[in-house]
Amino acid sequence: MIAPSVLSADFGHLERDMEMVNRSSADWFHLDVMDGVFVPNISFGFPVMQAMARVAQKPLDVHLMIVQPEKFISQVRDLGARVMNVHQEACPHLHRVLQQIRQAGMLSGVTLNPATPLQTVEDVLQEADIVMLMSVNPGFGGQTFIERTLDRTRRLREMIDRQGASTLIEIDGGVNRHNAATLYQAGADILVAGNAVFKADDPLAEIDIIKGLHPA
Repeated sequence: MIAPSVLSADFGHLERDMEMVNRSSADWFHLDVMDGVFVPNISFGFPVMQAMARVAQKPLDVHLMIVQPEKFISQVRDLGARVMNVHQEACPHLHRVLQQIRQAGMLSGVTLNPATPLQTVEDVLQEADIVMLMSVNPGFGGQTFIERTLDRTRRLREMIDRQGASTLIEIDGGVNRHNAATLYQAGADILVAGNAVFKADDPLAEIDIIKGLHPA
C-alpha cells in the first residue's frame, strides 16, 4: 500500500493535487499534522483537513505530530478518517489512547521516532492496528531516508509475528522508488511518500512504481 503525504503537495493547487491522487493507484491520503511544539514546524489544522476530506475519495490516514493528541480523537473521527496515528513519545497513557481511537471507529496507529526503541510498543501491539516507523526525524518534508530503518522494520516484523498480532507496519520519511522494494521485503505494509510523488515529473506513474506495479 502507498499513502501519498499531502504535506508535499502544492498548497496553491491543493485540490488539483488531491484529485491526481484520487485518480491514482494510491490507497490512502496521509495527512501530517504538526503543532510547532512536539515538532519544530506547523503544518495545517482542522479547517484545512475538512476541506481535504471533501475532496478525498480515498481514506484519510491522519498522523498527529502533536502534544496531547487524545484531545482530538472526536475531531479526527468527524473528518471521516480511517486511521488516527499518534506518537508514542507524546502519549504517557498510550494503551488507553489506542483503545479510545478504536472505540471511535478508527484504526489505531502508533508512531515511533527514529531513536525510540521498538520495545516501547511491544506491550500494545494487540491494541495497535498500525505501527509507523519514522524513517526521518519528524517536522519537515524532503529529508533523506535513515538506512537504519530497514533493520528496525525487520525487527518490528519479527516482534509482531512472535505475538501473532495483525498489526501493519507503516514507514514515513524519505520513501522513494529506490528503497520501496527493500522496505516491502523487510516487512513493511504501507509506505508514505511525499516529495517522491508530488515532485515527480509523472506523479501517477511514480505511485505505480513505488507500489511495485511497474518497474522503475
